Amino acid sequence: MQKRITDILAIMTIPESVSCAIFDPSRTAILLIKRRDVPVWVLPGGGIDPGESPEEAAIREIVEETGLTVKIERLVGIYSPINRLARLTHLYECAPLSGALVTSPETQGVAFCPLTSLPKLIPPPYPEWIADAQRIVPPIHKHLTSVTYRCLIKNLFLHPILIIRFLLARAGLTINT
Repeated sequence: MQKRITDILAIMTIPESVSCAIFDPSRTAILLIKRRDVPVWVLPGGGIDPGESPEEAAIREIVEETGLTVKIERLVGIYSPINRLARLTHLYECAPLSGALVTSPETQGVAFCPLTSLPKLIPPPYPEWIADAQRIVPPIHKHLTSVTYRCLIKNLFLHPILIIRFLLARAGLTINT
């Protein structure tokens, strides 16, 4: 019982975020954004503000980053971090209601990308989340095992500028180009 309480308290202090999967009507393409601070393609989403529910955060983040108003179709899953590189993340599948795709101060690109030819620079855990969102199953709970310090170091050698920008963004020093 004490371990369960400790686990719950630990989760409550972990910063939380949301990510959203929006498929085209044929479910052959997914909406991705190209971030300004770290120029890689990812699912839209972001942090949950104080007093905001994960669902409210998902809807707000989509509008801010893409220009679309959406409705939440389902919770795909909740992903728990295994280190300080990630946040507890709620992944939702959403459907567009209105609006048009536009870039924002946070995005330099917004596009539906074919699932068969996703951009090369999609960092972990986004490929895993896209695969999970494609499956229509009850909500899952997983640990973010693809976001590791080992992966960070490997990518530091492969993409040093992107990793430095990622680390600066985590420290609150964003570069929006």
